[in-house]
Amino acid sequence: MIADVYSRQKIKTLAMAGLFILIIFYAGLKLKNIFLGPQITITSPVSGSTYRTPLVTIHGRADRIAKLYLNDRKIFTDDQGVISESLLLAPGYNILEFKAEDSFGRKINKYVELVLQ
Repeated sequence: MIADVYSRQKIKTLAMAGLFILIIFYAGLKLKNIFLGPQITITSPVSGSTYRTPLVTIHGRADRIAKLYLNDRKIFTDDQGVISESLLLAPGYNILEFKAEDSFGRKINKYVELVLQ
């Protein structure tokens, strides 16, 4: 009888400890967004590239963002944060400015420099 009560209490304690660990893990995943801030990664085109045709397709990814702009024009990502935008380059030197802001107001800028010959 005493062993039965002891094992029930041990099971309750283990269940509570497991639940506590799950809650801490979930909170850690949510707090990650607070600490890391917004991030922009442009995979194509590579900064410093030279093009002969004016139409360029931009590919990249934006994580933990609420707003995203390309040369002060609002652009959007898909559900996974993938960026895919087409842009016409002006003859000569072009600077693409990406601005992102997260839901906490933190901002990040990323620049890509391209040349159209």
